[in-house]
Amino acid sequence: MKISVKVPATTANIGSGFDCLGMALPLYNTITIEETVLPGTGIEINVLNDNASEDDLLTEHIPLDENSIIYKAVELLYNSIGQTPSELKITVQSQIPIARGLGSSASVIVGGLLAANELLGRPADEVALLSIATEVEGHPDNVTPAIVGGLVLSSQEDDGTILYRKLDWPEEWAITVCVPDYELSTDISRSVLPKEVPMEDAVFNAKRLGMFIEAVNTKDTDLMKYALQDRLHQPYRMKLVPGLEQIIENLKHEENVIGCVLSGAGPSILIISHKNNLDKIKSIVKETWESMNVKVNIMTMPVEKDGAQIITHE
Repeated sequence: MKISVKVPATTANIGSGFDCLGMALPLYNTITIEETVLPGTGIEINVLNDNASEDDLLTEHIPLDENSIIYKAVELLYNSIGQTPSELKITVQSQIPIARGLGSSASVIVGGLLAANELLGRPADEVALLSIATEVEGHPDNVTPAIVGGLVLSSQEDDGTILYRKLDWPEEWAITVCVPDYELSTDISRSVLPKEVPMEDAVFNAKRLGMFIEAVNTKDTDLMKYALQDRLHQPYRMKLVPGLEQIIENLKHEENVIGCVLSGAGPSILIISHKNNLDKIKSIVKETWESMNVKVNIMTMPVEKDGAQIITHE
């Protein structure tokens, strides 16, 4: 039997929602799991990419053995029903940029889980899948929208379950994703964060997250400009993303720009804006990064409202 699952990219944090806000985007990885017929062949993992220059990067971030996050996710699912994965061939067809803050690791975790769950006859419900995916990923902000789609507020509770609610992103607001041609691993990006933060910074972000939810629900552009501000992660990660500070400064003068934030741990950035004058926004980002010899891929896209989908079942 062979199962293929198409999983969207995700962006997390979105300013003030550190480790609790995530959004699915219309870029996809496809994960295929099939049972091999020859006993004793073990686990085989293959990673394919249309961009040959990313092959080494893919292998670095997705090990092709039992250390792979895909295998770990599949193994946890099998173990939850008292089984051990044996002869499986896992293939990742990658279109989501690696180590760019767009949820590539979450996508393969989710894809592997859903495909394995289908192979096993769906023993795990959404609650269990979210819990296992978060255990492997470490936090729910990317895996939750990867599974359920849309803009999602999520929290991992003390018992390991994931509490989440979907929010409706205003159609009037454009999302422009800017992906530079250098990587930034999540481990490095997390290593610069302090273990403790001042109380005033925690309170600042609590207020901004409340503003974010209200701004999205009421389509309040002025409030959203405040809501995207952050003191928990972006100030510490700014130095890891050359050009980000200058891009934010250059975009301040554009009236149709609502805000500019890191996508996840970076180095990709999200620009939230009105839908007019998008070419001007893109040219500012491109010219700023090109002045630092950084190439960038810029895409304006909608929120992906659907989460992971089973696309083939043989």
